Amino acid sequence: MSKIKRSIKNGEEIVEVDLGPNAILHNSILNKGTGFTEEERVELGLHGLLPFHTSTIEEQVNRAYGKFQNRRTDIGKYSFLSSLQDRNETLFYYLCSLHPEEMLPYIYTPTVGDASLNYSHIYTQNRGVYISYPHKDRMEEIVANIPYDHVDVIVVTDGARILGLGDLGVGGMAIPVGKLALYSLFGGVHPAHTLPITLDVGTNNKTLLNDPLYLGWQEERLDGKEYDDFVESFVQAITKRFPNVLIQWEDFAKNQAQPLLDRYRDKLCCFNDDIQGTAGVVVAGILSAIKGIDADIKDQKIVLFGAGSAGIGIAELITQAMMLQGVTREEAKEKIFVMGRNGLAHTASEGLDDLKKRFAQKEEAISSWGVEDMQHIPLLETIKHAKPTILIGTSTQPNSFDEEVITEMKKHVPRPIIFPLSNPTSKSEAHPEDLMKWTKGQALIATGSPYQPVEYEGEKHVIGQCNNIFIFPGVGLGVIASGATRVTDGMFLEAAAVLSKYAPILNNPYASLFPRITELRAISRDVAIAVANEAIKEGICTNPPKDVEQAVKESMWEPKYPTVKRLQK
Repeated sequence: MSKIKRSIKNGEEIVEVDLGPNAILHNSILNKGTGFTEEERVELGLHGLLPFHTSTIEEQVNRAYGKFQNRRTDIGKYSFLSSLQDRNETLFYYLCSLHPEEMLPYIYTPTVGDASLNYSHIYTQNRGVYISYPHKDRMEEIVANIPYDHVDVIVVTDGARILGLGDLGVGGMAIPVGKLALYSLFGGVHPAHTLPITLDVGTNNKTLLNDPLYLGWQEERLDGKEYDDFVESFVQAITKRFPNVLIQWEDFAKNQAQPLLDRYRDKLCCFNDDIQGTAGVVVAGILSAIKGIDADIKDQKIVLFGAGSAGIGIAELITQAMMLQGVTREEAKEKIFVMGRNGLAHTASEGLDDLKKRFAQKEEAISSWGVEDMQHIPLLETIKHAKPTILIGTSTQPNSFDEEVITEMKKHVPRPIIFPLSNPTSKSEAHPEDLMKWTKGQALIATGSPYQPVEYEGEKHVIGQCNNIFIFPGVGLGVIASGATRVTDGMFLEAAAVLSKYAPILNNPYASLFPRITELRAISRDVAIAVANEAIKEGICTNPPKDVEQAVKESMWEPKYPTVKRLQK
């Protein structure tokens, strides 16, 4: 018999437990701290383990907010919130829901990058599941030991490419933990039904390999068939235990991310947020920008500086968005210029990987450019000849969008759309203040990391953050509410279209391309409805709901204390 039984009665969550008092107080989902009522304290045997006074959640959150404000460093604030989440999840989410814009940088980017870098040194309490390669023969046993009966969403990483920071091994666990917190906070996915997982396959980070405090498997990173077999073993075990779960692949290396997605996207309910989530939010930003200047996406020319899995994912979704406006795939690809380490990718480029080949320009189309070295066509030359309207950076090369590049771009388009997306901030291709100065206040900007508004000639420009948070919580919620068995690019196009309708630029030509975080809960709801309807339209739901809006509403958890009772045997 399960030790925890959940039900909803008259809109109130009831949790019945067969646990001792200490187990209840140490269960972050059940624990209310001083918020347990007198009736609950009597029934659950909590008297003497808590102070006399029963606090309202408002009293508790005021106390917690004061403690948060007393932390003086970013990592200190992150650590406080992590500890609160580990102790009392409902209070954590209630606090964050009251101050979402203030809390977001400490729940996720940019502070999560520092947390990942220092993970083995600041580790306190386990959250999630670590599956290490030396235990490969015990995979099913490990998965069977996961203490949850029901999981809706798994975010899994192997720590190979954390943000723009590289291989951080098990330090990458901070990313799935953070992403799932955002699923619950903004998408309403019940935190009891989320599971962060790290596949510990070693690390090539020399610092970690030589760190005596490193908590992961201290060997060089696995690759090749052994790696593929290990991931396959994980997939088989986890889908056997949770057959309908949504799996989000997160921060895998370029040589693994797209192949994993290609291998499993038609077999599992899964997606890669770095590829599809990033593409969805970028397309939303582009749709917002072109609506603001009364243009069509099919008429844009795009330079993508950074040809990893994220860049190619963006190129693919832009292509599909253009095709919806009547152009062919080949016509769309002619408008997209993809740049890797050796410059512009074209059909005569030497050593192109499979990702770049998908969007390589035809050699004959660029031979008239008169470039000296066709094997190394740099960004500036590409801007001069391609004359793009949109420039997107996913390169992690800081300050690569310099004044010369931006000034050249501005010659060809009145209001250039510029997205320096690499994060954290130290990896950004450009800073909004410079972009505004170099374009005389005309650039339409979205960034990967948060930036303060920019003042230019008396005009205040709010810089929208092109953050996947605007897309993936709603997509996940839509998948859960509809019972979808797959995640498709059509869902992300629908999500992008919904998000673009919230853009402030639609009411002010110099406003942000993205809405405020305070609107995100409502956005996620609308995204979920669109995604669920698309899933039903595509015929990928085993038992589609009759009323999609009601199904989404019922799937959205609110951070409110449940009534906790003793389970009757």
